[in-house]
Amino acid sequence: MSKDWDLFLAPYKQAVDELKIKLKGMRTQFEMQGTHSPIEFVTGRVKPIPSILDKAMKKNIQLDKIEEEMQDIAGLRMMCQFVDDIKLVVELLRMRNDLEIIEERNYITQKKESGYRSYHLVIQYPVQTIDGEKKILVEIQVRTLAMNFWATIEHSLNYKYKGRFPEEIERRLQRAAEAAFLLDEEMSKIRGEIQEAQAIFSRKTDNKDSAKS
Repeated sequence: MSKDWDLFLAPYKQAVDELKIKLKGMRTQFEMQGTHSPIEFVTGRVKPIPSILDKAMKKNIQLDKIEEEMQDIAGLRMMCQFVDDIKLVVELLRMRNDLEIIEERNYITQKKESGYRSYHLVIQYPVQTIDGEKKILVEIQVRTLAMNFWATIEHSLNYKYKGRFPEEIERRLQRAAEAAFLLDEEMSKIRGEIQEAQAIFSRKTDNKDSAKS
């Protein structure tokens, strides 16, 4: 089945753009209240066409079924400073009435064999088009900065080795994943000190900016 890819992907791009604005808005609201934001930053993307085709072939998904069977054509990542922030972000997403969560996968308490950790939600998000409302599947990944660093490196190596890591690389990745998780745990233990230091730094920066103006 041939597809007009630009037309097909347009609602996915719209969903990503709208959700990025809304989710970044959550961070802004915390900042305006002068409280710690569980959201460090938000990124989003639409899966490239070659990646869609490659995944469809690997998962044996027919092209006329990818809209229903491929959950991550539209994807967002929400980064957090602390592991506990992930729980709060997930709760905030559950409370929203502009999207519907249809699946959750907790790879933090149940990490993948590779060592991968993250919290995944698959949502249905309605976008308004000239043909009416269209509900788009979007995958949202919520993770710490340390988890994201590891996942980014693993993703790059996965492309290099086409998913077949040498045993030594695989062992090192698993050790690195555990080191990243230990870092998250240690940072959580001194969370209060970190947030106090960040608040002092922020006040100093604001004072300097005020003095210049």
